[in-house]
Amino acid sequence: MANGGVFGQQRVGWGFFGTELKIRREGAGLTQQELGAKVFCSGSYIGQFEAGIRRPQPDIAKRIDVELGTDGYFTRVYEELIKGSPNADWFADVAYLEGLARAIQSYAPTFMPGLLQTPAYARAVFLAGCPFSSDDEIETWTAARLARQRLLEDPTRPLLWTVLDENVVRRPVGGAAVMREQLTRVLSLARKRRVMVQVLPYSAGAPSLESMLKLMTFDDAPPVAYTEGVMSGALLDDPAQVARCELTYDLVRAAALSPEASLALIESAAEGYAHEERT
Repeated sequence: MANGGVFGQQRVGWGFFGTELKIRREGAGLTQQELGAKVFCSGSYIGQFEAGIRRPQPDIAKRIDVELGTDGYFTRVYEELIKGSPNADWFADVAYLEGLARAIQSYAPTFMPGLLQTPAYARAVFLAGCPFSSDDEIETWTAARLARQRLLEDPTRPLLWTVLDENVVRRPVGGAAVMREQLTRVLSLARKRRVMVQVLPYSAGAPSLESMLKLMTFDDAPPVAYTEGVMSGALLDDPAQVARCELTYDLVRAAALSPEASLALIESAAEGYAHEERT
């Protein structure tokens, strides 16, 4: 991609993977289409791997080793690059793609999206999910989450649009002071027109989505969708699946409050948390 992304070290690493793949593929006398057919993906995907635009899934890396006779070389490189990521294994690819995305759209049913979290809010989320972890572990995870927010330093890219379930605004994660600071940050980003925010109110009834969803689009690669469960996540790039996710997201967005009404609700909630602090 023309946009080099935020995570420079990771980009270089996957660029190395792609360069080596191209050298070995051409050495084997195979076109991208021919290798893609052998490892059960399209030739264009092989091209994206070679350009460093997209990471292969681990099973594809293993099949590449088999077809090119590279004795586990690409599998080992893949595993080393994944280990170099500060994020959970199932989220490493997502964090990488965020830095390359032209637009990121998300639906958050429970917690504020990681790209918008304050340090105190992030710590509270990690502590709630991992109450027996050490302070050092909590701080390491928090730092990794905050590092992803460097992409917000660009005033226009990526385009960010998030729909928050009203739960996210009303649930006092970390207490009143943490929530006031968190909602104030969201209001600030929205007023700077750095992110578009909508709230899906309780009055909308049953939501079209029951779990978080992130949609990412790129300048020169197909869109992807990401959903998350308990200690797991699924990165979807099948066009039919992504299209269904996009439709469902549109339904959620249509049921949400307008951006203006959403900010008014968030501001009211922030004032309520500020009042709690004073009493």
